[in-house]
Amino acid sequence: MLETILAQSQSTGVDPFEMAKQASESGTFDNLAPPIQVALFLGGMALLTAMFVSMTAFTRIIIVLSFTRRALAAQEIPPNPVLIGLAMFLTLFVMGPTLDRVDSVAIRPWMSDDITGVEAAQAGWGELRLFMLKHTRKNDLRLFLKLAKANHVETVEDIPARVLIPSFVISELKTAFVMGFCIYIPFLLIDLVVSTVLMSLGMMMMPPVVISTPFKILLFVLVDGWHLITQAVALSFGT
Repeated sequence: MLETILAQSQSTGVDPFEMAKQASESGTFDNLAPPIQVALFLGGMALLTAMFVSMTAFTRIIIVLSFTRRALAAQEIPPNPVLIGLAMFLTLFVMGPTLDRVDSVAIRPWMSDDITGVEAAQAGWGELRLFMLKHTRKNDLRLFLKLAKANHVETVEDIPARVLIPSFVISELKTAFVMGFCIYIPFLLIDLVVSTVLMSLGMMMMPPVVISTPFKILLFVLVDGWHLITQAVALSFGT
């Protein structure tokens, strides 16, 4: 059982929300010079970008899309902005139920002044951690619990963010690479067939990729590849 393993891990952690609450109550931020406040705000925006990449479905989606482009051997087609844009909107689609719950338990109560900003952050993190725990492998959690020596962890709810986030990221990387391998297989078969035909014709100086790329694109279009890839990525999250 995961709970037993968690109870056997060794170390303590710091609650970032408690630190934020203390800083908010002390009024430290309000007493800072305006340039420092702006710098902290911009740093917070950069942190939000990192959170979007490492704490949502974005990592798996963009890697699978990148594998697809590489398997097609179509160079930079689709270009990076197209892949990133598609990955962002697919991420919003996959994260839709989680974002709706965050909106209902954190954002709306905070905007109506029913809860403080720190309480809203805690509520939103609670919903986000449920998504992350659902898609994190137990072996990855065990690894980072062991590395962090988190002996205070007794239940899943006690897993600190510094353990959960990297565990989730490497779980997503493994899943994305498994899906990428499956995507590569049919295109690899095309490369093998083309190479065999070229060798049998004595055209060993002809690069196989020149001949195989059009056939890969044709196969991908005939099977409606982008539809299948999108469906596979969405279903991999249980959507």
